[in-house]
Amino acid sequence: MRVIAGTYKSRILKSLKGLALRPTSDRLRETLFNVLAPNIAGSRFVDLFAGTGAIGIEALSRGAAEVVFIENHAPAATLIRRNLESLGVNTGVTVLAVDALRGLAMLAARKNSGAPAFDHIFLDPPYAAAADYARVLKFLGSADLLVSGGIIVAEHRRKFDLPEIAESLRRFRVLKQGDAALSFYRSSGAAAEESDSAE
Repeated sequence: MRVIAGTYKSRILKSLKGLALRPTSDRLRETLFNVLAPNIAGSRFVDLFAGTGAIGIEALSRGAAEVVFIENHAPAATLIRRNLESLGVNTGVTVLAVDALRGLAMLAARKNSGAPAFDHIFLDPPYAAAADYARVLKFLGSADLLVSGGIIVAEHRRKFDLPEIAESLRRFRVLKQGDAALSFYRSSGAAAEESDSAE
């Protein structure tokens, strides 16, 4: 698994052996960042259910100012730290080895203390964990973690459809690729009335 573009382009990232993690495919990662690219430089990014950290590291490679990795699986959190060390990244990153909702609550508390909001939040729970999508989207739809116009992206199984609306969030785009899909959300005040689908 390699970084696709930016400062760390072609650098190899380690993964865990076995089926403990399901990293986002290179092709889907490239599709995601083709969409987000114009707004990545200088942005603040959350990689939720971070796994190997490949999504957040890609954001860093493309110029994100800060990335928070939230990963509850201890070996995976250790792996993220090792991947960051191998790239020589030691500033602008935080690894929270906690449950997704606990990590988000920590970020919400940090924001309430004056920390800046985030531009992008990416979530990729285990495909089988349907309840995780619902509870995290509900939390994000009621929390105030995003800047105005900020985007939440959920990776999910192509045949598993996520809700159009979650609290204040409204889905405005779906990209499908192979067996996977990306659903894009904005706060309903900022959501454009559009619906795109790419095969």
